[in-house]
Amino acid sequence: MFFSALRRDLDAAMRNDPAARNKFEVWLTYPGVRALIWHRRAALLYRLKLKFFARALSQWARFRTGIEIHPAAKIAPGVFIDHGAGVVIGETAEVHEGVVIYQGVTLGGTGKERGKRHPTVGRNAVISCGAKVLGGFTVGEGARIGAGAVVLAEVPPYSTAVGVPAKVVKMGGKRVPPERTELQELRERVEALEELLRRQTGGI
Repeated sequence: MFFSALRRDLDAAMRNDPAARNKFEVWLTYPGVRALIWHRRAALLYRLKLKFFARALSQWARFRTGIEIHPAAKIAPGVFIDHGAGVVIGETAEVHEGVVIYQGVTLGGTGKERGKRHPTVGRNAVISCGAKVLGGFTVGEGARIGAGAVVLAEVPPYSTAVGVPAKVVKMGGKRVPPERTELQELRERVEALEELLRRQTGGI
């Protein structure tokens, strides 16, 4: 199990990082790969109800790598955490195969929910550096989250979300028209009323 997961993690690093020269170097020197190795051990301890030891191991991994992953988080093999400094993955988060996570990413909660309060990230999604994904919703398969985005709601599959709070700007490779704001709608109504008034008064 551990060796199979490690093989897929190494494959993910080789596939996603053009600077990766060989798997041996990746295994020894990439903090994202090391963090996942320790996480899988901590997750096993957690499932065995050895929660203190699981938390202790996860904190050791945080000290060594700068990446904090709760032992209860579910992370599939084949995930790549690039650089990794400042990455935080919460207790009920689920990260599926092929996901790429860059430095400074938080998969967290808002502090208001109970139960499933951290996000689920679908296969092959990309979470860019500094993004904060907060809540128990789903980031769809193949979705892309822009750098520095704050995501507070579900992101559809194969879409791109950017901004604070994040909004979907692309879906299926096509641009999504920006949402009309309340101010824009009021301006349009005023212009329509002015035009109606001009017609009724003969342009006076």
